[in-house]
Amino acid sequence: MRKTTVGPKAYLSKNKAEKTPKPAWKKNTIAFSRWLHIYISMISFVIILFFAITGLTLNHAEWFDGKEQIKKYNGKVQLKWVKVKDTAAIAKFEIVQLLKHDHHIKGEISDFIIDDNQCTLSFKGPGYSADVFINRDNGEYKLTETSQGLVAVMNDLHKGRDTGKKWSFLIDLVAIFMSLLSLTGIMMMAFMKKKRFNGFILVIVGAAICYLVYYFLVP
Repeated sequence: MRKTTVGPKAYLSKNKAEKTPKPAWKKNTIAFSRWLHIYISMISFVIILFFAITGLTLNHAEWFDGKEQIKKYNGKVQLKWVKVKDTAAIAKFEIVQLLKHDHHIKGEISDFIIDDNQCTLSFKGPGYSADVFINRDNGEYKLTETSQGLVAVMNDLHKGRDTGKKWSFLIDLVAIFMSLLSLTGIMMMAFMKKKRFNGFILVIVGAAICYLVYYFLVP
Protein backbone atom coordinates (compact mmCIF):
# COMPACT_ATOMS: atom_id res chain seq x y z
CA MET A 1 0.00 0.00 0.00
CA ARG A 2 1.36 3.37 -1.01
CA LYS A 3 1.68 5.89 1.78
CA THR A 4 1.05 9.50 0.88
CA THR A 5 3.00 12.23 2.60
CA VAL A 6 2.36 15.90 2.90
CA GLY A 7 5.21 18.25 2.23
CA PRO A 8 6.43 20.65 4.89
CA LYS A 9 5.08 23.70 3.10
CA ALA A 10 1.63 22.20 2.53
CA TYR A 11 1.45 21.01 6.15
CA LEU A 12 2.42 24.41 7.53
CA SER A 13 -0.06 26.14 5.21
CA LYS A 14 -2.90 23.83 6.27
CA ASN A 15 -2.04 24.11 9.99
CA LYS A 16 -1.85 27.88 9.74
CA ALA A 17 -5.25 28.06 8.06
CA GLU A 18 -6.78 25.94 10.82
CA LYS A 19 -5.31 28.05 13.60
CA THR A 20 -5.84 31.49 12.09
CA PRO A 21 -6.87 33.67 15.03
CA LYS A 22 -10.15 35.51 14.94
CA PRO A 23 -9.98 39.24 14.24
CA ALA A 24 -9.86 41.42 17.34
CA TRP A 25 -13.21 43.06 16.58
CA LYS A 26 -14.89 39.65 16.41
CA LYS A 27 -13.36 38.52 19.70
CA ASN A 28 -14.38 41.75 21.40
CA THR A 29 -17.92 41.56 20.04
CA ILE A 30 -18.37 37.96 21.21
CA ALA A 31 -16.91 38.69 24.64
CA PHE A 32 -19.00 41.83 25.09
CA SER A 33 -22.21 40.10 23.95
CA ARG A 34 -21.63 37.21 26.36
CA TRP A 35 -20.78 39.56 29.24
CA LEU A 36 -23.84 41.75 28.61
CA HIS A 37 -26.14 38.75 28.18
CA ILE A 38 -25.02 37.08 31.42
CA TYR A 39 -25.10 40.13 33.67
CA ILE A 40 -28.34 41.57 32.34
CA SER A 41 -29.86 38.12 32.93
CA MET A 42 -28.69 38.15 36.54
CA ILE A 43 -29.70 41.75 37.24
CA SER A 44 -33.18 41.39 35.78
CA PHE A 45 -33.84 37.75 36.71
CA VAL A 46 -36.43 38.36 39.45
CA ILE A 47 -38.37 41.08 37.64
CA ILE A 48 -38.46 39.14 34.35
CA LEU A 49 -39.65 36.06 36.24
CA PHE A 50 -42.34 38.23 37.84
CA PHE A 51 -43.60 39.44 34.45
CA ALA A 52 -43.53 35.88 33.11
CA ILE A 53 -45.65 34.56 36.01
CA THR A 54 -48.10 37.47 35.89
CA GLY A 55 -48.47 36.95 32.14
CA LEU A 56 -49.96 33.57 33.05
CA THR A 57 -52.17 34.96 35.83
CA LEU A 58 -53.47 37.65 33.49
CA ASN A 59 -54.18 35.20 30.69
CA HIS A 60 -56.09 32.90 33.09
CA ALA A 61 -57.64 35.33 35.55
CA GLU A 62 -60.47 32.86 36.22
CA TRP A 63 -57.98 30.44 37.82
CA PHE A 64 -57.04 33.00 40.45
CA ASP A 65 -60.35 34.72 41.05
CA GLY A 66 -60.01 35.85 44.66
CA LYS A 67 -62.65 37.39 46.90
CA GLU A 68 -62.90 41.12 47.28
CA GLN A 69 -62.56 42.54 50.76
CA ILE A 70 -64.81 45.55 51.26
CA LYS A 71 -64.59 47.78 54.32
CA LYS A 72 -66.78 50.76 55.11
CA TYR A 73 -66.08 53.67 57.43
CA ASN A 74 -67.82 56.83 58.55
CA GLY A 75 -66.24 60.01 59.78
CA LYS A 76 -66.23 63.77 59.67
CA VAL A 77 -63.91 66.46 58.37
CA GLN A 78 -63.74 70.01 59.71
CA LEU A 79 -66.74 71.91 58.42
CA LYS A 80 -64.65 74.94 57.46
CA TRP A 81 -62.78 72.76 54.96
CA VAL A 82 -65.84 72.03 52.84
CA LYS A 83 -68.65 74.51 53.70
CA VAL A 84 -67.37 77.44 51.68
CA LYS A 85 -68.92 79.51 48.90
CA ASP A 86 -65.85 79.44 46.67
CA THR A 87 -65.07 75.81 45.73
CA ALA A 88 -61.46 76.79 45.11
CA ALA A 89 -61.18 77.40 48.88
CA ILE A 90 -62.01 73.77 49.76
CA ALA A 91 -59.09 72.32 51.74
CA LYS A 92 -58.21 69.46 49.37
CA PHE A 93 -54.75 68.79 50.79
CA GLU A 94 -55.95 68.71 54.39
CA ILE A 95 -58.84 66.38 53.54
CA VAL A 96 -56.59 63.91 51.69
CA GLN A 97 -54.02 63.89 54.48
CA LEU A 98 -56.70 63.37 57.14
CA LEU A 99 -58.22 60.40 55.29
CA LYS A 100 -54.83 58.79 54.70
CA HIS A 101 -53.84 59.24 58.33
CA ASP A 102 -57.09 58.04 59.89
CA HIS A 103 -57.80 55.10 57.57
CA HIS A 104 -54.34 54.22 56.21
CA ILE A 105 -55.59 54.61 52.65
CA LYS A 106 -53.24 53.19 50.02
CA GLY A 107 -52.71 54.42 46.51
CA GLU A 108 -52.81 57.93 45.13
CA ILE A 109 -55.69 60.34 44.72
CA SER A 110 -57.09 59.93 41.21
CA ASP A 111 -60.22 62.13 41.40
CA PHE A 112 -61.42 64.97 43.57
CA ILE A 113 -64.81 66.05 42.27
CA ILE A 114 -66.66 68.96 43.87
CA ASP A 115 -70.43 69.32 43.51
CA ASP A 116 -72.86 71.73 45.10
CA ASN A 117 -73.68 69.34 47.94
CA GLN A 118 -70.75 66.94 48.21
CA CYS A 119 -67.12 66.15 47.43
CA THR A 120 -66.21 62.83 45.85
CA LEU A 121 -62.70 61.42 46.20
CA SER A 122 -61.23 58.33 44.58
CA PHE A 123 -57.95 56.67 45.55
CA LYS A 124 -56.47 54.04 43.23
CA GLY A 125 -53.67 51.53 43.65
CA PRO A 126 -52.74 48.06 42.36
CA GLY A 127 -55.69 45.78 43.23
CA TYR A 128 -57.07 48.49 45.47
CA SER A 129 -59.57 51.37 45.48
CA ALA A 130 -61.12 53.69 48.03
CA ASP A 131 -64.08 55.98 47.39
CA VAL A 132 -65.09 58.79 49.71
CA PHE A 133 -68.26 60.89 49.68
CA ILE A 134 -68.23 64.03 51.84
CA ASN A 135 -71.37 65.97 52.65
CA ARG A 136 -70.52 69.64 52.29
CA ASP A 137 -73.34 70.78 54.59
CA ASN A 138 -72.17 68.92 57.70
CA GLY A 139 -68.67 67.57 56.85
CA GLU A 140 -69.67 63.92 57.35
CA TYR A 141 -68.21 61.35 54.98
CA LYS A 142 -68.63 57.73 53.98
CA LEU A 143 -65.60 55.72 52.89
CA THR A 144 -65.68 52.41 50.98
CA GLU A 145 -62.36 50.58 50.68
CA THR A 146 -61.98 47.62 48.29
CA SER A 147 -59.01 45.19 48.23
CA GLN A 148 -58.90 42.50 45.54
CA GLY A 149 -56.11 40.24 46.76
CA LEU A 150 -52.48 39.48 45.93
CA VAL A 151 -53.02 38.18 42.40
CA ALA A 152 -54.98 41.29 41.45
CA VAL A 153 -52.16 43.42 42.81
CA MET A 154 -49.63 41.47 40.74
CA ASN A 155 -51.77 41.75 37.61
CA ASP A 156 -52.11 45.50 37.98
CA LEU A 157 -48.35 45.79 38.50
CA HIS A 158 -47.85 43.83 35.27
CA LYS A 159 -50.16 46.20 33.38
CA GLY A 160 -48.83 49.31 35.09
CA ARG A 161 -52.36 50.27 36.13
CA ASP A 162 -52.65 52.70 39.03
CA THR A 163 -48.99 52.11 39.91
CA GLY A 164 -47.50 55.59 39.56
CA LYS A 165 -44.65 56.99 37.50
CA LYS A 166 -41.83 55.15 39.30
CA TRP A 167 -43.24 51.71 38.56
CA SER A 168 -43.97 52.82 34.99
CA PHE A 169 -40.29 53.69 34.66
CA LEU A 170 -39.37 50.22 35.95
CA ILE A 171 -41.58 48.61 33.27
CA ASP A 172 -39.75 50.64 30.60
CA LEU A 173 -36.43 49.51 32.06
CA VAL A 174 -37.51 45.85 31.99
CA ALA A 175 -38.58 46.22 28.35
CA ILE A 176 -35.11 47.57 27.50
CA PHE A 177 -33.42 44.73 29.42
CA MET A 178 -35.50 42.08 27.65
CA SER A 179 -34.70 43.66 24.27
CA LEU A 180 -30.99 43.64 25.10
CA LEU A 181 -31.19 39.99 26.21
CA SER A 182 -32.73 39.03 22.87
CA LEU A 183 -30.27 41.07 20.81
CA THR A 184 -27.18 39.82 22.66
CA GLY A 185 -28.44 36.23 22.27
CA ILE A 186 -28.76 36.79 18.51
CA MET A 187 -25.29 38.36 18.40
CA MET A 188 -23.71 35.38 20.16
CA MET A 189 -25.46 32.92 17.88
CA ALA A 190 -24.29 34.84 14.81
CA PHE A 191 -20.68 33.91 15.64
CA MET A 192 -21.37 30.20 16.23
CA LYS A 193 -20.63 28.60 12.86
CA LYS A 194 -22.04 25.18 13.73
CA LYS A 195 -25.28 26.51 15.22
CA ARG A 196 -25.80 29.75 13.30
CA PHE A 197 -27.81 28.38 10.37
CA ASN A 198 -30.14 26.22 12.48
CA GLY A 199 -30.52 29.01 15.01
CA PHE A 200 -31.67 31.57 12.47
CA ILE A 201 -33.99 29.02 10.89
CA LEU A 202 -35.64 28.52 14.28
CA VAL A 203 -35.98 32.29 14.70
CA ILE A 204 -37.78 32.49 11.36
CA VAL A 205 -39.96 29.47 12.19
CA GLY A 206 -40.91 30.97 15.57
CA ALA A 207 -41.84 34.29 13.97
CA ALA A 208 -43.86 32.49 11.29
CA ILE A 209 -45.75 30.44 13.93
CA CYS A 210 -46.67 33.61 15.84
CA TYR A 211 -47.94 35.26 12.67
CA LEU A 212 -49.94 32.20 11.60
CA VAL A 213 -51.56 31.87 15.03
CA TYR A 214 -52.50 35.54 14.88
CA TYR A 215 -53.76 35.36 11.28
CA PHE A 216 -55.81 32.16 11.54
CA LEU A 217 -56.77 31.80 15.19
CA VAL A 218 -57.19 35.31 16.58
CA PRO A 219 -60.75 36.60 15.95
